[in-house]
Amino acid sequence: METGVEPARKRAPAGAAVLRPDVTDAIRDAVFAELASAGYGRLSIEAVARRAGVGKMAVYRRWGSKLAMVIDLVGSVAVDLSALPDTGSLRGDLETFLGLAARALRHPLANQIVPDLLAEAARTPEIAQTLQAALRTHQREAGALLTARAVARGELPADADPDLLVDLTIGPLYWRLAVVRTPLPKGYVRRLVAAVVPG
Repeated sequence: METGVEPARKRAPAGAAVLRPDVTDAIRDAVFAELASAGYGRLSIEAVARRAGVGKMAVYRRWGSKLAMVIDLVGSVAVDLSALPDTGSLRGDLETFLGLAARALRHPLANQIVPDLLAEAARTPEIAQTLQAALRTHQREAGALLTARAVARGELPADADPDLLVDLTIGPLYWRLAVVRTPLPKGYVRRLVAAVVPG
């Protein structure tokens, strides 16, 4: 039976429940641009919002602080472990992993942002702890994945140390690209992996 009253329409959720992807992308681009031009110390939520063309609340709905925003976004450009195919060998897996890591570290923004964050970490314990936790988590995930594959193939013993595997491979790469900033010689990743795998 009709009552003449229209059924109530469902209201779209408001606030944190609605985070438009295009706005998030604009904010992400603005954060990287601000980090590259101003550095972490002078970075502000206001400047990010202005560059992204949004209000400050759009930023705060996604991240509660400048540090949380930067760590989350910088962490999001780390090597995507889901993009690591199983090549059938530890050597092939490591070459793929290090190739992706080298590409990320050579990115112009990474060249500016990573050293700046490390410098800030030396001055600010909170940044140091948060950055270390984020990097260590990613390192452990990568090491666990690569080691588990190699153990399953019989290439590594069951008690192989995933952290050591990643330390021995990422360490030299990071040293060259992020610390001393020297170009990688041709075939460097392949030679690095060839030196590490037998150990």
